[in-house]
Amino acid sequence: MFRIEPRVQGVTDELLELYSDISPSTIGHMTDFGFLNGLQPLFRPIRLLGNAVTVRIPHLDASAIRHAFEIAQPNDIIVVDMSGDDQRACWGEFVTYAALDKKIAGAIISGCVTDVRPITELRFPIYSKGISALTTRSLQLEGEVNTPVSVSGVSIQPGDLIVGDDDGVFVINPRYAKEIGVIAQDKQRKEEQRRQELGYGKLLASHSAHHEAADHEGGSTR
Repeated sequence: MFRIEPRVQGVTDELLELYSDISPSTIGHMTDFGFLNGLQPLFRPIRLLGNAVTVRIPHLDASAIRHAFEIAQPNDIIVVDMSGDDQRACWGEFVTYAALDKKIAGAIISGCVTDVRPITELRFPIYSKGISALTTRSLQLEGEVNTPVSVSGVSIQPGDLIVGDDDGVFVINPRYAKEIGVIAQDKQRKEEQRRQELGYGKLLASHSAHHEAADHEGGSTR
């Protein structure tokens, strides 16, 4: 049996603009709540920002993810609670193609992913507990979409704000996101000012330019 609830647009354009340059590591200076401990990005560099569409699957059957795609909108982020199964992969290459067709911004998986090479080449942002060749099935048994889920001990509601980069990923209730975002933005502004005062801004720019040139000479696609 499937329980499919209406999509929730909790994240406003104002919040997306506010958080466009905010790093989770800055948020981590202010709160422990909402950090998805144990989840890692599939590749780096990475950036994830958007509105949560939640999915709960019963271990083996990942059919509910497809149902989530039917109601997801561009720039949504699919958040999958695998009911404690951290051995199987519920997300792979062809699920990624479907997500790209819907212009989904990325995915959060409480278990594993598979087909790492094509997903990485496509640069589709995913955070997960790991990688596995053991996969779920599409059995059409049961699942839930847009209900409260739990990932890494964090309760995630449909419409929550997702913010991720190379350092990790945070989930923030939109009701409190503006307050946190304004403080985080001010902190980053002060850090940049301090960086420039110490002369490290030019140092970082120099190193960045050097690595970009090396990647170009080496034929890197990243």
